[in-house]
Amino acid sequence: MMTLLQTNPYDGMNSGDVAGGMAMGFGMLIFYLFVYLFFSFCLYKIFQKAGREDAWAAFIPIYNSIVLLDIIKKPIWWFILLMVPFVNIIFGIIVADRLSKFFGKDTLMTVLLVILPFIGFPVLAFGDSVYNPNALPDDRK
Repeated sequence: MMTLLQTNPYDGMNSGDVAGGMAMGFGMLIFYLFVYLFFSFCLYKIFQKAGREDAWAAFIPIYNSIVLLDIIKKPIWWFILLMVPFVNIIFGIIVADRLSKFFGKDTLMTVLLVILPFIGFPVLAFGDSVYNPNALPDDRK
């Protein structure tokens, strides 16, 4: 009887399989890089609309969440809640709702930001919406 440790995991694998796997991995890397740059650019435009001088922060992974919390006037410690699994879903919806309200949009935009973010963020970034800092009360106290 042969055990798992006695088998060779590379039996039946040739260089074509390895090259195919590497090509697939590289293709996924390029795809995710494109998605990251797309959403970062949308955030960049949203930060500019909100009057932020540090709109470049949209391209820095953790700092962009902190700037977004500042734009929607939520305390910075919410960043921790956005990192907790399952809790982040609820607080992500709240962040999307407040973001849409600060830009004068309704609940439909919140649904679009949550369900179809690849449509919602460009609409918010490149549309005619204007940031209103007095749309909702400041919860950072």
